[in-house]
Amino acid sequence: MLDLAEEAIRVLGTADANAKAAAARKLAAAWRAGEVSFGQPGNPPLRPARPARPELRRPGDMPKRKAGGALEKRVALMHALAHIELNAIDLAWDLIARFGTQDLPRAFFDDWVRVGDEEALHFSMLADRLKEMGAAYGDLPAHDGLWQAAEETAHDLLARLAIVPLVLEARGLDVTPATVADLRRSGDEASAAALEIIYRDEIGHVAAGKRWFDHVALKQGHDPASIWQELVRKHFRGRLKPPFNRAARDAAGFAAVFYEPIAED
Repeated sequence: MLDLAEEAIRVLGTADANAKAAAARKLAAAWRAGEVSFGQPGNPPLRPARPARPELRRPGDMPKRKAGGALEKRVALMHALAHIELNAIDLAWDLIARFGTQDLPRAFFDDWVRVGDEEALHFSMLADRLKEMGAAYGDLPAHDGLWQAAEETAHDLLARLAIVPLVLEARGLDVTPATVADLRRSGDEASAAALEIIYRDEIGHVAAGKRWFDHVALKQGHDPASIWQELVRKHFRGRLKPPFNRAARDAAGFAAVFYEPIAED
């Protein structure tokens, strides 16, 4: 019987992006087949293995980009999204390996294994789309901001859940519909269709984050909304910027009473 934390660390230690996605999907299938069990937390690296390309830059050093329009702009968009999804693979498996305990129910692991599987699918879809556009993941520079959030919250499951699914992924729900519309206006139906699949799945990822944030917060004796706001103020370096996609957030069970009181216009 394979150990889930150990195998999650193997995913984190896989540098090649396509191989990482394949390893994540294989592990998820093995978990669902009952070939993997959770024993105890692992000791994941502070940073996952990464391919030699793309070049990683600070977020402020990245060139500006816009969705839609010329092919190179759409390639830049797909590349940036592929980089987000590659980070998201590692974020899901790091959460399992770093924070999983015997005190957490099986449903916790089921949810985050599913998230890790879907993030791997998303990366592969976007990598394939880049190939169809005459490009490849690694062709353009990418920023390292997402993993900074992982490092900032490596000490605390509640902080990780507050920031990654309930700030970063929730922001994706806000911006994706407009991006899909831009792509359709430019005639790029294939890219728009891929983003619609990702958008649908990401509602489920935010829902998982909210479900387990509430579970852990209540178990620790916190009011979920109050402690979420406290953790965001402490650990999130950016701003919560409206407009919010309240319909998608509501579908994920993430009510406005959490985020609107600390949003900045």
